[in-house]
Amino acid sequence: MKQLTEEQITQKIPELIASWFNGERGEVSFEKKLTSRKRLGLLQTTSGYTFLVEVKTQGSLANLSYALKSLKNHFELYNDPEAIPILAVPFMGEKGRELCAEENISWLDLSGNANISAPGLRILIDGKRNAFKATGRPKNLFAPKSSRLAREFLIDPGLSLTQRELTRKTGLNETLVGRIVREMERDQMLLRNKETGAVSLQDPELMLEEWREAYDFDKHLIIPGFIAQRTGEAAMQAAAEGMEKLQISYAATGLAGAWLLTQFANFRLTTIYLSEIPSDNLLKELKISKQSKTGANIWLVVPNDAGVFAAAQKYHGVNCVHPVQVYLDLSAHPERATDAAKEVRSQYLNWRNQK
Repeated sequence: MKQLTEEQITQKIPELIASWFNGERGEVSFEKKLTSRKRLGLLQTTSGYTFLVEVKTQGSLANLSYALKSLKNHFELYNDPEAIPILAVPFMGEKGRELCAEENISWLDLSGNANISAPGLRILIDGKRNAFKATGRPKNLFAPKSSRLAREFLIDPGLSLTQRELTRKTGLNETLVGRIVREMERDQMLLRNKETGAVSLQDPELMLEEWREAYDFDKHLIIPGFIAQRTGEAAMQAAAEGMEKLQISYAATGLAGAWLLTQFANFRLTTIYLSEIPSDNLLKELKISKQSKTGANIWLVVPNDAGVFAAAQKYHGVNCVHPVQVYLDLSAHPERATDAAKEVRSQYLNWRNQK
């Protein structure tokens, strides 16, 4: 389906709000002027309630974050404490809903879902499918090769790079880099310096969560195995020592990576990236036998892009991928992976509190 414009979304909202009040549309004002410079998409008064509506065509976290700031500003300028600020999008995803809840802002989407909370009013409509899902191949700024740009910025959030510099650092062709940069700018992930043309990251935490939402660990080649060791730490150390002895490029991730970074919680499952598919002879030398995924205590993973090895370092004598990659991979791991991810995030990726 073709993407709706802000004007098209705005025109549909009055009837949607009216449906909550037996079809009563009330008074509607489009592009309400609040100051000489700031305009609000829609102002609607229905059944005694006044709704201030900010419209966004994109549901990316970065777009929603900045829209919420703008909506709060509009609310202050309107100067009516009983008015109800609402963020409107074609479809509100799970992360967007969480962001609105954190900011205590009501929202609606044109697919029919809504979460409106104000004194004397509670509207909760859920379960409607995305009626505006794009057809064809979806845009993914975090596809294996495309994600190299996000990786560069998240490894060093202070970077400011031109398109040519990004092309050189990522090894991607300039046309692809240009397209990704334009889309990241449109989604308000990147900010461009008009004088130099260089782009920099606006909010690393938002980009990280956008990537995590799009990330699919199962797209890598996962080879489940078993190594005869009593603990996860022992299995990790034994596998790492064997790989170093055989001069195999590797890096731990997942629960093992989280333990190397934080020493948080014991673990059973060791996950290790390898640069190429291991032969049966190699597995025999490493004393690893193939196993079903349920019975495995080690996953050997051949990545769908070599970018996973970027900025890998040794921790406690074992090669480990960058904390960004560990955090992403934990989303697909069992045991205490959720708690481990929070610990990695707190110690290594908590940029806002590090300012």
